[in-house]
Amino acid sequence: MTLYSNKRATRRLTLGLLLATVLATGVATDASAQASKEVRIGYQKYGTLTLLKGRGTLEKRLAEKGISVKWTEFPAGPVLLEGLNVGSIDFGAVGEAPPIFAQAAGANLVYVGNEPPSPQSEAIIVPKGSTIRSIADLKGKKVVLNKGSNVHYLLVKALEKAGVNYKDVQVVFLPPADARASFERGAVDAWVIWDPFLAAAEKQLGAKILSDGKGLVANHQFYLASRPYAVANADTVRIVIEELAKVDDWGRQNQKDVAAILTAQTGLEPSVVELAASRYAYGVKPVTPEVIGEQQKIADVFSTLKLIPKPIVVKDAQLPYKL
Repeated sequence: MTLYSNKRATRRLTLGLLLATVLATGVATDASAQASKEVRIGYQKYGTLTLLKGRGTLEKRLAEKGISVKWTEFPAGPVLLEGLNVGSIDFGAVGEAPPIFAQAAGANLVYVGNEPPSPQSEAIIVPKGSTIRSIADLKGKKVVLNKGSNVHYLLVKALEKAGVNYKDVQVVFLPPADARASFERGAVDAWVIWDPFLAAAEKQLGAKILSDGKGLVANHQFYLASRPYAVANADTVRIVIEELAKVDDWGRQNQKDVAAILTAQTGLEPSVVELAASRYAYGVKPVTPEVIGEQQKIADVFSTLKLIPKPIVVKDAQLPYKL
């Protein structure tokens, strides 16, 4: 895919999100008027939110306050944040890049917290038997990834380190399921992907890791909320973060139980989940100025490459109160 095509895809995503913002204006205004008796959480097929859903502890805690929990699964971070922006969810977890793309498109979101770095939970992989041996070998090759996801930044940094210009790689944008299909049939030369899809490709397809994120990216998982919801429901947001912290503490000490819950929640093979869980980092924390600074670096790179329509100031999306 050419850089021109990237620009057109970015404009389409931007226009979609801006339209969603207009459509969601009434919802956001209503949400900010009074505290909600429901928290709608968007999650992906992995991570601490999936553990929290599986254990059911948040529902019990919030039921005491007359607040219900609604869970909605999303295939990737960008579409999850679209849901947040249009008002279909209030809270969710994504990687590093999606909030940057969403903020650049005008989404009214705030950072609530983050997990520690987990650079080995994402990687650039090639098929079993591929002749590609290094990142430098990707020059002129087709590389598939989910546009706007954390792995987008991993590819940028890996190419930079290898001395390969981003424009010299044919980047193909597909969601994880379609990307895997293309990877399996040999339509692309490499795939940039995160766990548990990464672990599944290793275990089920024999995929080889060309480079993971170690030494290149932090790969934080971020918790975000719509600004109107966070402002009107500070107590609920605090409770969600507290319960996530408890699940993190429990998960760190109970890896087998973590794998069992994630296996039940995702439907993936135990060996896949165990591999993915072994690379996960536990310990939700408030977003610090240092982490915001790391996000700003990513935003600046994306702006330079014209992957986002305009420069952004990440700290503008900070939570307006302390947890």
